Amino acid sequence: MGMEPVAIVTVLMLIQFFVFAILVGKARVQRKVEAPAISGDPVFERYFRVHQNTMEQLVVAVPAMWLFAWFVDPLIAAAIGLVFIVGRWVYCRDYVVEPAKRGRGFAIGNLAQTVLLLGALVGAVLDWISRS
Repeated sequence: MGMEPVAIVTVLMLIQFFVFAILVGKARVQRKVEAPAISGDPVFERYFRVHQNTMEQLVVAVPAMWLFAWFVDPLIAAAIGLVFIVGRWVYCRDYVVEPAKRGRGFAIGNLAQTVLLLGALVGAVLDWISRS
């Protein structure tokens, strides 16, 4: 099996990010928050923060998933990437309803990222040692 599963999950992560951007735009219009303002309405601000936080998380999740795939296993990397996506949806839903309850979604995504990061690191180190 090649890297196709990881590529598919990467595209799904980017689609999710794009959907979150659409939700920000929709909230901006519905809540009458005129650009370039990024504050003023609590619901708009929540969607905005979900989108921004997801961007911050993608900076770690995407390369970690690809490195995990390269050094460990592409199918497992893609499966963990799907867990990350689920965590982001839970985070979005919970954060928009009640920001204090965002922890569950954050924990799911953070666990997925941690596994990807540590797995990539261990896989790279073991690969390096085996080649030395």
